[in-house]
Amino acid sequence: MAKGFPEGFIIGSSTAAYQVEGNNTNSDFWAEEYAEGSPYADKSGDAIDHYRLYRDDMALMASLGMKAYRFSLEWARIEPAPGQYSRSALEHYRGMLEACHEYGLMPIVCMHHFSSPQWLMRFGGWAGADVPERFAQYCEFVFRELGPLIPYTLTFNEVNLPTMLRELFTKIGIVPPVGIDAASWLAPQWRESAASLCGTTADKYVTFHMISDDAKIVLLKEAHRKAREVIKRISPSTQVGWSMALSDIQSIPGGEAHAEAKWKLIFEQFLDAMDGDDFFGLQNYTREVYGPEGQVQPAEGVELTQMKYEYYPEALGNVLRKISKALPIPIMVTEHGVATADDTKRVEFIRKGLEGLHTCLEEGIDVRGYMHWSTFDNFEWNSGYSMTFGLIGVDRETQERKAKESAKYLGSIAQNIRRTE
Repeated sequence: MAKGFPEGFIIGSSTAAYQVEGNNTNSDFWAEEYAEGSPYADKSGDAIDHYRLYRDDMALMASLGMKAYRFSLEWARIEPAPGQYSRSALEHYRGMLEACHEYGLMPIVCMHHFSSPQWLMRFGGWAGADVPERFAQYCEFVFRELGPLIPYTLTFNEVNLPTMLRELFTKIGIVPPVGIDAASWLAPQWRESAASLCGTTADKYVTFHMISDDAKIVLLKEAHRKAREVIKRISPSTQVGWSMALSDIQSIPGGEAHAEAKWKLIFEQFLDAMDGDDFFGLQNYTREVYGPEGQVQPAEGVELTQMKYEYYPEALGNVLRKISKALPIPIMVTEHGVATADDTKRVEFIRKGLEGLHTCLEEGIDVRGYMHWSTFDNFEWNSGYSMTFGLIGVDRETQERKAKESAKYLGSIAQNIRRTE
């Protein structure tokens, strides 16, 4: 890519604790993996053993030219029981932050990337009235100890994903059990087993992915506000935001109303909670096109990713423009990537995505950085290890890492940007 980026623009990559660390046995997702009838294709197990190998991994990232690392902390490790904090886990994450600074990687820390402590489910999970306070207390503990090491933080990852999942479940015909009102039902029956493994019942088992109705979204927004207030009070220099998954919502004639409704569902209804945020985290992978009957599926012959959505790197620039009209704060691309076994397609995806981003910078849009998803081929939730998003491949038998050409390509771009001191 010939175009240069401005001084201080940061380029790196992202991971999520549960997907790379391994053995997060206190997490609700671990229970879901082992639930009777679980839809998870694989067990996460050791994952890619990043919990043990993080220093080697960061050294590799730095050697490739990366300048930032967006990763998450595992709440279930740090607070394994209500109000009981693990000094061992805290020191582990201190080590990760110190290693980032040692290797010249700006840390961007996500406080919650989907997974929650199993014990939270016994208090009603993300429907519990006290969940905002519990989350804020966890953030307070972390920032009292680690705040000076964290320049950027996301309270939550993809806060709008649950609304998208609810819509998806409805479309594919998942129906509620007998006697349960369709408007209030939240999850397939196998979650009853997961609830039991968390020591509770299905009516209290509300994971992050089930925050899709108005009452729970209100609690989520309050959790974000409380966490932001705590973080800024303890560590005023830390930049605070959250991230959202936003496809490029397009329409063809007759589909304008559907597209408008979708944008309101996944973005506009969350705007009020961002008043006071320092930046916004954008996560983009594809586009969605709407016609008179709703979403239009890609035409035959259109290139799809392993995830079965359209390969469309041009979406990134389009969404950046749309967000910039609604938000007066800087934007950080905290995820942008593609699941493919063909790494040349990943290089092309990065190139086209960054070209669109660069054009936005030329138009005066305040974009501070680009984090590619993902640093590694890792555990992709219910898809297991079948999806390859990584810049770096991993042999899970030996845990050997192998940088792909896409990693070298992105790293070479990052190396050519002057870093603001």
